[in-house]
Amino acid sequence: MKKLIICLFSLVFMASCVDDLEEYNIDQKRATSVPAVTLFTGATKNLADVLTTPNVNTNNYRFYVQHWTSTQYLDEPRYNMTSRLIPQNMWTTLYRDVLNDLKEAKRVINEDETLAAGVKQNQLAQIEIMEVYTWSVLVNTFGDVPYTEALDPQNALPVYDDAQTVYNDILNRLDAAVEQLDPAVAGFGKGGDILYGGNMTNWLKFGNSLKLKLGMVVADVDNAKAKALAESATAEGSGGVISSNAENAAFEYLSAPPNNNPISSNVKGPLSTREDYVAANTLVDAMNERNDPRREFYFTFLDIKDDPKTSANEAFTGYRGGRYGFPNSFATNSTVSAKVADPTFEALLLDYAEVEFLLAEAVERGYNVGGTAMEHYNAGVTASITYWGGTAAQATAYLLQPSVNYLTAPGDWRQKIGTQAWIALYNRGYDAWVTWRRLDAPTLLPPVEGLVVPTRMIYPINEQTLNPANNAAAGSSIGGDDSSTKLWWDVR
Repeated sequence: MKKLIICLFSLVFMASCVDDLEEYNIDQKRATSVPAVTLFTGATKNLADVLTTPNVNTNNYRFYVQHWTSTQYLDEPRYNMTSRLIPQNMWTTLYRDVLNDLKEAKRVINEDETLAAGVKQNQLAQIEIMEVYTWSVLVNTFGDVPYTEALDPQNALPVYDDAQTVYNDILNRLDAAVEQLDPAVAGFGKGGDILYGGNMTNWLKFGNSLKLKLGMVVADVDNAKAKALAESATAEGSGGVISSNAENAAFEYLSAPPNNNPISSNVKGPLSTREDYVAANTLVDAMNERNDPRREFYFTFLDIKDDPKTSANEAFTGYRGGRYGFPNSFATNSTVSAKVADPTFEALLLDYAEVEFLLAEAVERGYNVGGTAMEHYNAGVTASITYWGGTAAQATAYLLQPSVNYLTAPGDWRQKIGTQAWIALYNRGYDAWVTWRRLDAPTLLPPVEGLVVPTRMIYPINEQTLNPANNAAAGSSIGGDDSSTKLWWDVR
């Protein structure tokens, strides 16, 4: 009898802990709702990861700008986009893992009646800035993309919007988001804002810098718009643009997977034994010619002893890049430095050096952004060198070289700024690719005759098969779904 009473008491106690029997079926390890801050952090990480990873199945921008080349697999450095699901993986990550999470974060915030109005306003502005950044990557990579009908689970066949129309819309959205930011009020705090740890003043500078950056993309086709955006971003009272390396939009990684620097999972180092990549001779030769102090931070230093038993291992000391687009020896060429391969090495979404090069360009185009082109160019070079670990003295000496000095470096302003931006944007392959397409500098030649350095990424195979009519219309609209098709702003 005593045992029976104990059992009945236990059942009554258990029943009193739940409102109904359905609560017994809740999996406590699988959340049915996710806080907005978690979605925001996750989306930011996914964006940083997909733009930083060198995985050949997703991101081959470092090949397209000839910063890296391969040791034995030649499909990717020879611009093959169909042997792997490269476009599909980039597309899916940006839509599903970044934009969709940001959209959900925005919904959760809008429905939160307990959130202070000012905090809500800042958090929505932060989300909007990240959405604009992501949409810009999609449009500047593919051209026309689903936009007005995108992210709707009820619509499996979204139409593709005109790329220029999308771009103009996201510029308007960015302008509104920047105006909405209030540095005196909190937004996402240290626990969720990986870029700036809740510093809203830096978010304002990031938003203005993004406005400057996206404005310069359209400068050759809409000079008035680019001018207005550049001058708005730098105007007195605007909050200004990124003005030091301390204000870089940097995503900090941790030492252990899955939160490590994705490069460290794909190159030889603490987390991987892969020997797939070496530095490309295109970049290494350009830096060797200029005695560039960043080489030790970009690449491994070679100290190869002469081996009389084989002619394949001749003595060499220094930095050497593999021949771009051809088989290369891992052992006899410089590869990714230990700094870049470090699991904790940060990813940059936008930095001071890039901003200064954009300002130099803006001055050359006649925009009122303050300073001279040479001053901004010098500041950009110096910012890059000191960010990587060099000294201000090294930057000064570097800038005195005739091939670097703004007054004597070869070519027009596009070639001068474009070449130095291309060098500075190492480890930021996507941004280097956009800058190269905009300024047509430096000259990059395909490895073999008949190939063309990509000016866009082709649409994913899934889009061709699952959304064929809209996909075909988009391909026709942009001039052909080919990697050699130039996007609407690439008119030079």
